[in-house]
Amino acid sequence: MTRSMQTHDEFLIGRAAEPVSELPEAWSKLALACANCHGCELHKSRQRIVLFRGGLNAPLLILGEGPGREEDERGLPFCGRSGRLLDAALRALEFKAEDIHIANMVKCRPPGNRAPHAEELAACRPFLREQFKLLRPKVVLVLGNTAFQNFTGSKLGITRARGKWLEDNGLLVMPSFHPAYILRDPRKKPELFHDLQMVKDKLIELKLI
Repeated sequence: MTRSMQTHDEFLIGRAAEPVSELPEAWSKLALACANCHGCELHKSRQRIVLFRGGLNAPLLILGEGPGREEDERGLPFCGRSGRLLDAALRALEFKAEDIHIANMVKCRPPGNRAPHAEELAACRPFLREQFKLLRPKVVLVLGNTAFQNFTGSKLGITRARGKWLEDNGLLVMPSFHPAYILRDPRKKPELFHDLQMVKDKLIELKLI
């Protein structure tokens, strides 16, 4: 199948929705640790943990803040309306699914799709740290204000931060708008595409894709 014929489901290759036994051992341990976590109140209302989708050796990590309703039901990040918008942009720019790993700062859905609280982000931080250690991404696309500020420690708002590269110990970070924000204000869609194009150009420049 050619890239132009790819469907949304071809980007839903994350194994978080598959039986844990089918994951490589290190990833399986991480998934089980998440599933057994009672570190914050979110575990009480979750249906599924939402760990990742995408490649296990991907050079690009796309990071949001937390799962929504469809993600909670399916166990996959960015599989609802925001995910469909994100995947459409990725297809348009001819990204390959195996080059992308998609995750969130927290692995359980905050009630009502609210932003994660500080204690919830802190409880999930060890899981994200282990995920990062296993994946070893070279580039991170951080989507939205909550994910950007908590991942980088920056006080800047996403409107001022987006579209500008940050670097920390060789890791390249590109902040951009969350697709949910684009759904509310479609006029901002070109900015998201611009930032994704910058990410792709950097991956090509570094010979990572």
